[in-house]
Amino acid sequence: MSDIPKHIAFILDGNRRWARRQNISAVLGHKKGYELVKTITPLLPKYGIEYVTYYLFSMENWERSMEEVNYLMGLFRDFFSANDYVMQHNIRIKVIGNFEKLPLDVLEKIRFLEDFTQYNTSLTVTMAISYGGRDEIIRAAKKVIWDVMENKISIDKLDEEVFASYLDTAGLPYPDIFVRTSEKRLSNFLIWQAAYSEIFFVDKLWPDFNEDDLKNIISEFSRRERRYGK
Repeated sequence: MSDIPKHIAFILDGNRRWARRQNISAVLGHKKGYELVKTITPLLPKYGIEYVTYYLFSMENWERSMEEVNYLMGLFRDFFSANDYVMQHNIRIKVIGNFEKLPLDVLEKIRFLEDFTQYNTSLTVTMAISYGGRDEIIRAAKKVIWDVMENKISIDKLDEEVFASYLDTAGLPYPDIFVRTSEKRLSNFLIWQAAYSEIFFVDKLWPDFNEDDLKNIISEFSRRERRYGK
């Protein structure tokens, strides 16, 4: 039997399709998905979960319409200004990704909230924004090469543990559970970290996901035997 999961990761897929089914604007689908994140997140600690990672915005998402991208940036501004929300729920915030294209004010809000919540202990919420798993690995490899050139590490000492310390998720446990709504693919998310995660594909669009789905996933996880390739 598996232990209680410590870390759950979500690909929040289906906001735009949900909006089309409701015959409303795609951006309102994102708003509904955003509101669900704020609803689901405080529920996680009561199931023993200490860490959650949300895939909110991929590097490929920059290619969407300017209207949609700007709306999503507005949602991020709103969340990263929600000091009362994160303090009320004792949430620690961490953001990962490639921040080269992020608006400066969004990045400043991220840095402030990360610092502001660093001592919160109920739940660590990691948000992947402008993120891609391959990009993360390439950026980590460049850092390793630089440190080898600077004689900060020896190439002979490089192993999986050392390399993981160069990833965006350094210091976080690997996800026990990997959840994808509406589709059945990994979409370049946590491809290093999820090597031995238990994967759950949920046949629902993200805005339709609810606490019963969460409970079912955790219940199924408890019945699985994790072999880690052995």
